[in-house]
Amino acid sequence: MKLYADRVPVALRQLVIDILVVIWVYLWIRVALWIHDVVEKLAVPGQKLESAGGGIADNLADAGGKVGRVPIVGDELTAPFTGAADAARSIADAGRQQQDFVEQLALILPALALAVPLALVLFVWLPSRLRWVRRAGVAAAVRNHPAGQDLLALRALASQPLTELAKLGPDIAQSWRSGDSAAVEALAGLELRRLGLKQR
Repeated sequence: MKLYADRVPVALRQLVIDILVVIWVYLWIRVALWIHDVVEKLAVPGQKLESAGGGIADNLADAGGKVGRVPIVGDELTAPFTGAADAARSIADAGRQQQDFVEQLALILPALALAVPLALVLFVWLPSRLRWVRRAGVAAAVRNHPAGQDLLALRALASQPLTELAKLGPDIAQSWRSGDSAAVEALAGLELRRLGLKQR
């Protein structure tokens, strides 16, 4: 398996792109964490609402219990305290619901922020990089064998632009067909250069 090209300019370009991709992913992870932290701060009002509502409900329930001990009218006096305590509990529930919503938002927004950058890495850069690694690995493995040189020459004839092939001479295909070793070597070299590899 070959991770980088033999030729310095190509290998340097690959290395710089790989480093930039790693930095790109790292920066987007930092952005996602920052978004998470900012959204989490939105839960503070809900926490305060829950705390205040719960505290008021407990105090009203306690007061209602004390008022309920008043002889004769105690039961009638507890009704407003019970109603107010229930209303305070509703406020506390609203605070809890707001916190739950913020927690979900704190998961969804960072995931959305990461989705596009990671999709670009996973579906654009990574397949291209793996394709090069596979092709370069096979080319490096066969470049030292005569049959491998012939395969590389055939690959060059099939995939190289006509302008590049024409630079090798007008009869390059005929020379390859007749088994001319110089033509085979020139074509194989063209394919290896495209991959950033050295010939032998």
